[in-house]
Amino acid sequence: MTGTILTVVVLVLIVAGVVWLLRQRAATQERELEDARSEARRWVERLGGQVLNLVGTNEASKQAIADAAERYNAAGSQMEQARSVAQTRQVTDTAYEGLYYVRAARSAMNLDPGPELPPLPGQQRAGAVTQERDVEVEGHSYSASPAPSDQNRHYYPGGNVAGRPVPRGWYSEPWWRPALIGGAWGLGSALLFTSLFSGMSGVAYADGYADGGGADAQGDVGADGGFDGGGDFGGSDFGGGDFGGGDF
Repeated sequence: MTGTILTVVVLVLIVAGVVWLLRQRAATQERELEDARSEARRWVERLGGQVLNLVGTNEASKQAIADAAERYNAAGSQMEQARSVAQTRQVTDTAYEGLYYVRAARSAMNLDPGPELPPLPGQQRAGAVTQERDVEVEGHSYSASPAPSDQNRHYYPGGNVAGRPVPRGWYSEPWWRPALIGGAWGLGSALLFTSLFSGMSGVAYADGYADGGGADAQGDVGADGGFDGGGDFGGSDFGGGDFGGGDF
């Protein structure tokens, strides 16, 4: 009888310990999620304040502000759907991206861009456009520049798009958007990257397309086969069209 009682007591203690550990783990996860949400809200609010108060004075700054507003809307949509720490951190990344567009807009208006921002995923590896370049690929003209102009008014803060590094800089059109939305580059992407960036110091493609990302299984088989631009930015963790993505 004594042995049975001791066995029951031990089993009860084990069950109670497991329940306690599970509750502690759940509480820890909830705290982590709430901390991540608080951090994300802080950055989204900063982005919203900049978008609402900044008015562009030229085409490049107006376009950059429009892109920042797009990121703000995307971050808000992400926040509503975020159910995990990873998804909530993606909201923060989207807000970071929007604030990079804000910095670009301010720079295009010769204003102080503000303090530095945390780097975006893949941004440092992608590098930055360091010289003017005009190319023609399959009968279509593209240009890139380290500074904004009437011709190059589409800014990209730099980072990975569908597995390939796209350098920070100003471009004649947002040719990376179809890959950002569809998750794969179109046919002819190798030629476009090589033409725009090969031999340019400071970018991942200085020594050619292969060194910049390579023609992997996803690379040249595109979702839509072209670079016509348009559409919302894409993303991975949320599965929707709105997802990607300082102190002011």
